[in-house]
Amino acid sequence: MATVLSRALKLPGKKSPDLGEYDPLTQADSDESEDDLVLNLQQKNGGVKNGKSPLGEAPEPDSDAEVAGAGKPRLSEVTPEGYPLEPLGALEQKAASSIVSYVRTSVFLLMLVVSMVLVLVCAFLIPCPPRDLHSTWSRHLGPQGGGDLSPLDLADVNGDGLRDVLLSFVPSGNGSASGVSRPPAVLVCLSGMNGSTLWSSPLPEEARDITCLDLTPGDMAKTVCLVTGTHKMLSAFNGTSGKAMWTLNPNYLSNGTLAAPAVVLPDVDEDGVRDLAVLAFGDLQQDLCFLLVSGRTGSPVGRPVKYNIVGVGNLIGPQVYITASGATYILFGFGNIQAVALRDIFIQAQNRDNLPPSLQIEEPEWEKQRSVNLSELIDVYSDGVELLQMVKAPDSNSSNLLITTRQGLVLLRGQNLTPSWVLGLQGPHSQPTPGYFTDDETIDFLLQIPNGVGMKKVMVVDGDSGLVTWSYSIPCHMKETPATSAATVEQKSVFLFWAEGLSAASPNPDVVLGTGPPSLHHLYLLHPTFPSILLDLANATGTVTASEVGINDLWKDAFYVTRTTGPSSEGHPAPLVVSKLSLRWALMEGQMVQLEETTPKIGRGELRRFLSRIKFVDSPYQATP
Repeated sequence: MATVLSRALKLPGKKSPDLGEYDPLTQADSDESEDDLVLNLQQKNGGVKNGKSPLGEAPEPDSDAEVAGAGKPRLSEVTPEGYPLEPLGALEQKAASSIVSYVRTSVFLLMLVVSMVLVLVCAFLIPCPPRDLHSTWSRHLGPQGGGDLSPLDLADVNGDGLRDVLLSFVPSGNGSASGVSRPPAVLVCLSGMNGSTLWSSPLPEEARDITCLDLTPGDMAKTVCLVTGTHKMLSAFNGTSGKAMWTLNPNYLSNGTLAAPAVVLPDVDEDGVRDLAVLAFGDLQQDLCFLLVSGRTGSPVGRPVKYNIVGVGNLIGPQVYITASGATYILFGFGNIQAVALRDIFIQAQNRDNLPPSLQIEEPEWEKQRSVNLSELIDVYSDGVELLQMVKAPDSNSSNLLITTRQGLVLLRGQNLTPSWVLGLQGPHSQPTPGYFTDDETIDFLLQIPNGVGMKKVMVVDGDSGLVTWSYSIPCHMKETPATSAATVEQKSVFLFWAEGLSAASPNPDVVLGTGPPSLHHLYLLHPTFPSILLDLANATGTVTASEVGINDLWKDAFYVTRTTGPSSEGHPAPLVVSKLSLRWALMEGQMVQLEETTPKIGRGELRRFLSRIKFVDSPYQATP
C-alpha cells in the first residue's frame, strides 16, 4: 500500500506545501494506519467527496477543478487534486462487463418467455385425461319387472379412459295404457364417470350374460358386447353406439335352447376375427350340441355337433381351456367335467379333415385321459361338481382348474389334470374369489360358507397348500352375496364382501353378534397386511345381486360397482339401483372394525398412512383364452 501511494504522489500534479517530503519507507514504518493516511491526504489536498469539500465548502479558485474550465464538470471528470483520471482501459472493461450482463439478462428473459409460451400452448393443445371426479354415484333405473338373472359387465365404450357399466334388466310391466307393448328386456350402458345413460337397446328376451371384449386383435380392435339370452338369443352389439352388429338366426336352434353363455374361441374360420361356440339343449336335457358361430357375421361355421353325455347335477360350463402348448379344449358336463378337443368339433361341423394351424396342436397329457367308451370325450373330474373356474398357474401361461364340489375344493394342475390339493368343506355354494393373500405369490381364494341361521363364515384358503389361513364368522341373512377382489402393485389383494353390521371385537372369533337391522348390509374390505381389521366402506338396503371391480389405469385407482334390488314395498316391484364407489376414496373414509386385539395395537393414523399409498392394477388372476 505504501508503494502504491508513493508512486501516486510522484506523478505530475500540483504539490501541496503542507505535505513536505514523502519517504515511502519511513511512512511504511510509521504507526499511523494506511486508512488514516489516505483520509489525511484527501483532507489536506481539499479532496472532493460527493462533489463537495470535506467541510461542505466550494473548492478554491486556484484549484484544478476551476482551471479545467468554467463549465460545471461532470461527476466522472471530478478528481481530487494530485490524482490522475481513471485509465481508459478500465472504462472499456467496465463497459464490456455491462454489455455482457445486459446480454445475459436479455437471454434469460427471452428463454423464460419462450418457456411460458410453450407451457400455455401445451396446456391448450394437449387434452388432459379426464379425472374421475365423481368418485361415488348412484343411479336409480326404476322398478324391475322380474327375472332372477343379474348380468353386469364393465368396459370403456366411449374412449374416455374410464370403464363404463353395462347391464340388462326387465322393465316393470310389458304393456302401457295406449296398448303399445314394451320390449321384454333392455340393454343399458351407463357412463363410468357420472352414471348417465350413454345408450340403451331393446332385447327380444331376458339376458343371461353380458361379455364385452375385443374380437378383432390389433389396431382395428373395438369393443364388442356379446349378449346371450335365456332361450335362443345371441347378439353382438357395438359398444360405442349400442347398435346390434349381428344376431344369430334362431332357426339354427329350432330344436334346442341355449344352455349357457357363448364362449370365445380362436379364429377357426381364418377371417381375422375370433369366433364363438354356444351349447344348446336338445329334445332331452342330456342331448347337448355345440354350434360354432362366426364372430364377424354371426353365421354358423358348419353344422351343429351333438354329444350325449351322462351325469347328474348342475350344468358345468362350457369353458374354453388352452394348454401351455396351445391346444384348445372345451370343458362342460352335468355334475361332472368332461372335455372335448375343439379340433374334433371343427372336423364334425365342417365334415373335413384339413384343419387351420391353431387346431392342429394336441396336448399329450390330456389325450391320455380319453374314455374308452366315448373316444371323443376326456374325463376330467366326476364327483359332485358344483362350480368350475380357471385361475392362472404360477410361472406359466396356462391355467389351473379350481373345482367346487359338494364336499369341498379341489385344485387340478392344468398341465396333467392331477390334483394339487383337496380341502374338505361342508356346504360351499358360492364361487371362490381369487386374490393374493399370502406372500408366496400364489393365488389364494376367499370363500363364504353358511354357518348357522343368519351367519356365514368367511375364510381364505392358501392356494399353494390348500390350508385355511384366515377365517371369521359374520352375521348375514342374504342367501348369496357376491364377493370380489382387487390387486395392488405390491402383488397383494384387497377382498370385498357383504355382511351385516359388526359389533366390537369378541373374545371368541367364531361368535360375533351383529348390530343394526338385518336389511342393512355393509361392504367390508380385508387387506392381508392387517388381518385383524375390517374396513366398513359402505352400506346398502335391499339385496346385492351382482358386483364388479374395475381399474382406472391412469390414476391407479379401483372402483366397485354394485347392482342392488329393493327393498320393495307391498304391491310395488323392487327398484333397481346401480352404484359406483371409488376404493381409494372409500379406504380413507371407511370405518375401522377391530376383529381382535393385537400387540402392538394398530392405530388409525398408521392405518390411514398405509392405505393412502395403495395403488391398484388390473387383475392377473384369471388366464384369458
